[in-house]
Amino acid sequence: MKKFYQAIVNNPKIILVIFILLAAIGAVLRGMIPVNYDMADYLPEETASTVSLEVMQDEFEGGIPNARVMVKNVTVPQALDYKEQIQNCAGVTGVTWLDDAADILQPIETLDTDTVETYYKDNAALFTVTVEKGKYVEAIEAIRAIIGEENAMTGEAVSTAVATSGTVSEVSIISIIAILFVIVVLIVTTTSWIEPVLVMVGLGIAVLINSGSNIIFGEISFVTNAAGMILQVAVSLDYSVFLIHRYEESRREISDPKEAMVDALCKSTSSILSSGLTTVIGFLALLFMQFRLGPDLGRALAKGVAISLITVFIFMPVLILAAGNLLEKTQHRSFLPSFRGFGKVICRIMIPMVCVFLILIVPSYLASNKNAFYYGSSHIYGEGTQLGQDTETIEELYGKSDTYVALVPRGDLPTEQQLSDALHKIPQVKSILSYVDTVGAEIPMEYLDDDILSQLVSENYSRFVVTVDAAAEGEETFDLVETVRSTINQCYPDSYYLAGSGVISYDLMDTITADTFKVNLIAIIAVFLVLLFTMKSISLPVILVLGIETAIWINLAIPYFMNSHVFYISYLIISSIQLGATVDYAILFTERYCEFRKELPKKQAVVETVTAVTSSVLTSGTVLAVIGFLLGYVSTHGILSQLGMFLGVGSLLSLSIVMFVLPGLLYLLDSAIQHTALRLPVYKRMREVINK
Repeated sequence: MKKFYQAIVNNPKIILVIFILLAAIGAVLRGMIPVNYDMADYLPEETASTVSLEVMQDEFEGGIPNARVMVKNVTVPQALDYKEQIQNCAGVTGVTWLDDAADILQPIETLDTDTVETYYKDNAALFTVTVEKGKYVEAIEAIRAIIGEENAMTGEAVSTAVATSGTVSEVSIISIIAILFVIVVLIVTTTSWIEPVLVMVGLGIAVLINSGSNIIFGEISFVTNAAGMILQVAVSLDYSVFLIHRYEESRREISDPKEAMVDALCKSTSSILSSGLTTVIGFLALLFMQFRLGPDLGRALAKGVAISLITVFIFMPVLILAAGNLLEKTQHRSFLPSFRGFGKVICRIMIPMVCVFLILIVPSYLASNKNAFYYGSSHIYGEGTQLGQDTETIEELYGKSDTYVALVPRGDLPTEQQLSDALHKIPQVKSILSYVDTVGAEIPMEYLDDDILSQLVSENYSRFVVTVDAAAEGEETFDLVETVRSTINQCYPDSYYLAGSGVISYDLMDTITADTFKVNLIAIIAVFLVLLFTMKSISLPVILVLGIETAIWINLAIPYFMNSHVFYISYLIISSIQLGATVDYAILFTERYCEFRKELPKKQAVVETVTAVTSSVLTSGTVLAVIGFLLGYVSTHGILSQLGMFLGVGSLLSLSIVMFVLPGLLYLLDSAIQHTALRLPVYKRMREVINK
């Protein structure tokens, strides 16, 4: 490694030019990468609803209804005019209203009441709208311009459009505040005015290269777009700081700057790499999720940390050397106090804290697995947002509603009539649009206009558009999906297709719950093995992983005790992120404890360790926590907001366990650690040596 580092410090201009050029290219490419806000796109390709959607797109124009639009205080003729205007919006492929389900030339009073009140109630018209994928933003903006702010709309297309428009500005706000906070933290925790600038330049270069290189994936998810950059900054902040401090230490002993840098790199490589490797491993565990949102985030974050490590070992050395004189001239006294007194306090309370920790392990684990979950996108925007208020307005008048679309083999009208009759017997089914329901099984298809026929029948399939009185997700909805699938399967065994918001939510639930145990187990085992080989100890990996996992369990148990719902995607992702991002604190603490333990008794080693690492751990922990809380409070997107809150609270919990519990565990298990580790010399009192 020494020759490699010597080559780096001897070629500063080439390295600076290459990295600056890569960052510039990354900045350009970053704006060219499309962002996907549709969670359904991340279901496995073989999932039933995914296959159904593909078949429907091939067989029929348009798609599945994905928006509900309500216009208040209108007559039937006015409602028809609104329908025509909405139908003419770019991106809208279909609008369904009362005139599609009944003959509105007849007096409204003579029509079936249930059918009428599905579309027209208290002088308010409810349109079921289908918006073409990829044109959600333009279509929803056009519809809003037609109906005005006083009317309401909701649905998957609306939710996706709002997320697409709003998240971009929210991410910008979060990024600006996060960068300012990181700069303030660096100013407080470093001893040179120029050091924060160097660290931020290095981080900026790494972030731009990583962001631009995401173009190799074609597109990224909204989670990766919102959280990827700030998470990369938070978890890789320490690497550059640690290298600068090592360089300053080497500079006191070695007069030549280049030799001092090579010495600093050789001394810091092992610690920085082991820290970075555990973080990368934690993120890579997300690749094993079937639900492809996890792999999308995991590969971007793992790549980001890897690029940060490359930047630290190649770019930062030449940048630090270029600014060497400024580093020395801008030195200032430390703004942080000595933490020796804090170390003594920890020594007095660490045993009681271990007792509290042991008491919390089992209850927090059990509670973390008992949460109530949201699986789909129907609850992403709450009551404080316009979309949340619109949804509530529509549901107050019309109740919860969803649309399922079923395709069955064409040509057997008696069986289609049998299926229609069976579906109508399901209490939640409000109306059905199909050939046998709209036209009648007794009328030959040849008598129908092609435009009408094409909406009901394709070359291979007959289509049933089923309106149900059900939410987009929940236990009742999932039971309904199973009932509808079972009903259709009785008439068309294994030869039908079914899709819709509730169906997609069911498949989301079915897919991502199966990921939980697998992803968490892979993350834990992978991190454990890395720690096992780097620390050459059996007991230390167990202690460290148990500590961070307990912090994760407590974090995920909080919503259970607060009786609040959790977005399952946030729940699943945070487990790997918190483990990968915060296990570094425990590694740093343990490594320094083992160093001090070679020369000091175990209690004194604890005091010295707390004194030495508190500044570094607080820096990383508070930055990650603040970035999490920023995402939590600024983002109106439910999944991103909850992921941010989990990250903020989880960082503080991990930080607390490392600072208050880990010292006690190392102290109490000191003897076990000695007997289960290779080459871990410890301090022995003179009396013990004399007795021997």
